[in-house]
Amino acid sequence: MCQRRRLPLVRLKNREDTEDIFQTVFLKYLQHTKPFENAEHEKAWFIQVTLNACRDLLRFWARRPTVPLEELTAQAVPESEDRGVLEAVLSLPQKYRDTVYLHYYEGYSAPEIGALLGRNTNTVYTLLNRARAMLREKLGGDEDG
Repeated sequence: MCQRRRLPLVRLKNREDTEDIFQTVFLKYLQHTKPFENAEHEKAWFIQVTLNACRDLLRFWARRPTVPLEELTAQAVPESEDRGVLEAVLSLPQKYRDTVYLHYYEGYSAPEIGALLGRNTNTVYTLLNRARAMLREKLGGDEDG
């Protein structure tokens, strides 16, 4: 293993993160414009940049909560009743699907969706109403709903 890859591996204890750090440092090296005084100066630069990149990565993960993979898998698979609704939503034309997804699954309001999609707020309300009618027809809902 390359000597420059050992430092992040020892620091991060993870081969994938080590590869990311190695690439990050290499890109910084390519962008470095000042000439190095000598080989020792270049080596010191590599070590310092590598340590800083490792610190940044560790800080990044320390600030973000993590969830076990098993919990995510359980959340990703909807129950059988919800699966039919989700399949119906996914079968809608794109403009309706995006609007319904943002409103019901992500919790955005019509004005927020309008800003996200670059549409008038009243257009978003119209798309939601038409999408509800299509879903009602696909799912066999009652007309009162």
